[in-house]
Amino acid sequence: MEPTAAVICARCGRSFLPRFRFQSETTAGITQHFCSQTCRDPLVTGDEVPCSVCGRAFRPSLALHVADDADKRQYFCSPECRERQLPKEKPAPAGAARAIAVLNQKGGTAKTTTAVSLAAGFAQLGCPTLLVDLDPQGNVGISLGIQGPRTVYHLLFGNVPPRTCAVTVRANLDVITADSGLAAAEIELARLDPSVRMDRLSAAMAGLTGYDYVVFDCAPALSILNHNALVYAGEVLIPVSCDYLALVGVKQVLRTLRRVSEETARPVRVAGVLPTFYDVRNRSSAEAVSFLRKTFGMRTLPPIRVNTKLAEAPSTKKTIFEHAPDSHGARDYIRVVEWLRTGENTVEMTGAES
Repeated sequence: MEPTAAVICARCGRSFLPRFRFQSETTAGITQHFCSQTCRDPLVTGDEVPCSVCGRAFRPSLALHVADDADKRQYFCSPECRERQLPKEKPAPAGAARAIAVLNQKGGTAKTTTAVSLAAGFAQLGCPTLLVDLDPQGNVGISLGIQGPRTVYHLLFGNVPPRTCAVTVRANLDVITADSGLAAAEIELARLDPSVRMDRLSAAMAGLTGYDYVVFDCAPALSILNHNALVYAGEVLIPVSCDYLALVGVKQVLRTLRRVSEETARPVRVAGVLPTFYDVRNRSSAEAVSFLRKTFGMRTLPPIRVNTKLAEAPSTKKTIFEHAPDSHGARDYIRVVEWLRTGENTVEMTGAES
């Protein structure tokens, strides 16, 4: 039953009559009311919040500015305040490149946009990065306006080293492209002996040096090639659009990760679950993010807001940071990059994960 009496907004103190689900939130048995999305979620909307340590008002924009636990959300205006309140975060491991597969079996969740923006963000921060397109549609190359003379197919079955296949497209950013010929790779992988089928990509990438990050843009499919990416990377970022079918699809992704872990005896870790196409005007978006946070806790990243500049960027053959560096899309994705670089704990997929 909808409330018939006015309540007080927990953020601004305004009296109002709740009409939508997002306007009420219960945490640890305490219910709070919010008159608008701005009051409810300052991390998304850019509203000012007080630092949980020093009390200074500021606008959170980076992953280090926020931390969630089971009971509450805390905000930190600086790394110093964060370190005073929380245990010191571990830096990214030195040595071999950190490999991240961007994967969701459902289409239309902004996988390519996320993979390109993630790789470009790492590169922009001075980290040598390799972006590998594992989708026969070849949208990475289309988005950046390139067509490499050698593709992922040459990497897998042409005995061509990854450095030779890679094309330098920006400072600190190399790309191995794909095209429709990659569909044939799936057939050839299926013909291989099962003992080596899942390790073909790992063998092709063996000995790769000179990169801090390797990012894979995976096709929206249950494929042997995607399994290869999971085996090599061991870590996955799952973009999830803020709609009901995408939320259902997340469970399928988790089952796939668990199966790969069990079949290969190599744990696949969830680096994060990334809500995409978040519309602050849409109640279903707020409900979707709330569901993801309840399900995945601290593995749920701050959402990527609906932004026309993100949709425009591929047509200009530029990354979002080049096309519209001050847009919501650029700010949201650089926040994801910072979130991943802070060394937040990832979670291994085990039989207990549903």
